[in-house]
Amino acid sequence: MQIVGRIIKTSTQIGQKRSLKKGISINNQLKAFNKLLFRARKTNFGTSHDFEQILEDENPFLAFQNNVPMMDYDQFYDTWLHRTIDGVRDNTWPGKTTYFALSSGTTGSPSKRIPVTQQMIRSFQKTSLKQMTSLADLNLPPKFYQKSILIVGGSTELVHVGAHVEGDLSGILKKHTSWIASPFTKPGSKTTKIKDWNKKLDIMVEAAPKWDIGIMAGIPSWCIMLIERIIARYELNSIHDIWPNFKVYVHGGVFIDPYVKKLERLLGEEVYLLDTYLASEGYFAYQKTPKKQGMQLLLNSGIFYEFVPFNSDYFNADGSLINKHKAFTLSNVQPNIDYALIISTNAGLWRYIIGDLVQFTDVEQCEIKITGRIKQYLSLVGEHLSLDNIQEAIISVGKSSELEFEEYCVYPDDVSQKHFWTLGVNEDVDISKINELIDKTLAEKNDDYASARKYSLGKPEMNCVPTDYFYEFMEKLGKLGSQNKFPRVMNKHQATQWQQFLKSKEVKS
Repeated sequence: MQIVGRIIKTSTQIGQKRSLKKGISINNQLKAFNKLLFRARKTNFGTSHDFEQILEDENPFLAFQNNVPMMDYDQFYDTWLHRTIDGVRDNTWPGKTTYFALSSGTTGSPSKRIPVTQQMIRSFQKTSLKQMTSLADLNLPPKFYQKSILIVGGSTELVHVGAHVEGDLSGILKKHTSWIASPFTKPGSKTTKIKDWNKKLDIMVEAAPKWDIGIMAGIPSWCIMLIERIIARYELNSIHDIWPNFKVYVHGGVFIDPYVKKLERLLGEEVYLLDTYLASEGYFAYQKTPKKQGMQLLLNSGIFYEFVPFNSDYFNADGSLINKHKAFTLSNVQPNIDYALIISTNAGLWRYIIGDLVQFTDVEQCEIKITGRIKQYLSLVGEHLSLDNIQEAIISVGKSSELEFEEYCVYPDDVSQKHFWTLGVNEDVDISKINELIDKTLAEKNDDYASARKYSLGKPEMNCVPTDYFYEFMEKLGKLGSQNKFPRVMNKHQATQWQQFLKSKEVKS
């Protein structure tokens, strides 16, 4: 079987060389733009927004922006998407859209139905193959390419609702996975369909000794939970005692930094950590090498990108757009600036505000990092704290205090004009000291926060709870495991639910 590994490794090396030869070209975005508009020009959306005239315009990008307003999910649903879900053909994309991915975002958010077309599925498949070729840069041994891939994700069970099928994106993609790839992926179709996270976890723990895992993929909190249970169940020193060929962990969904120390303690050998930017709306970017922080934006995968600077010139205090037409393309972006990501896709999403904030770490190579969410930032009295600021402060204070804060959340209070923090930590800490350190660190990292604290923003309040409380809260909401993410910056509804939960645990919120 060693020859199989050599063949696959050679194939990835050839694929990587072809990719490097093609290079990074913004012209690919021009091609993607033209293909999208040409393909959708006769749809209801295309005729309503004069796609044919836009394609003939001397400045098609500007014409596109002037004709098509940017919209978030609710706006796009109310205006267009509800017809697609009802089965209207040729609405925002040619033909009838049969599949819809359910995306709930952060805890407590209602489900969104995101269209998934055949063209989008093919784009995902091509991107996955491209990502595999990037492994050639790691110079892994041939035997690694014969090992299995463990995907720790949501339930792949799909549900028929009227004329369409809906469920987790992983289920839709699995339905279209080649039979050749199926034997290499774990935990297997029966297990992946299970919706009960604890039941799925138990089955994976029991099956773990039978698997030879080379790659694991999933959200850090849930993957770490699985690894911990496997180590405890079989009384191992590390996960490498049972999976000696585990070399690559592909993560996404949340910042990896708070989990790195704990992950390292669970490993017996070095594992390459590779970030991905994959959502129900599309596959946008992936980290090609651990040597560079950024993920390379996918320029020729059926997606056209636009970017809106996340500042007071473009956004209101509540995170809504001031101008629904003006945005930048790749040729205009600058490094180290927070941009709201806007996408138009081969699933029939047009100038769709996905809600994420990104920064360019390398403009020339089109490499980005995720810095937060439009709705997950704090600006109670003009402090303009991004999720990236909050994350950096947590990591910095954790290192200086020799503590690990794997889970945390914060919410603003209009009445007291202050922020309320909850940190997950499994040891006794001096809460007042940690509070002062985080407050001081945020002031050092953000001038607006420092000014607000001086004049109008009250001193933050903080409590610490066992990390398991965060998972218990998610389980209570039916959001335990899979692709669910705990909201770092809570809205009023989420904060109320969290306060009630902590009160039930007799913890001061």
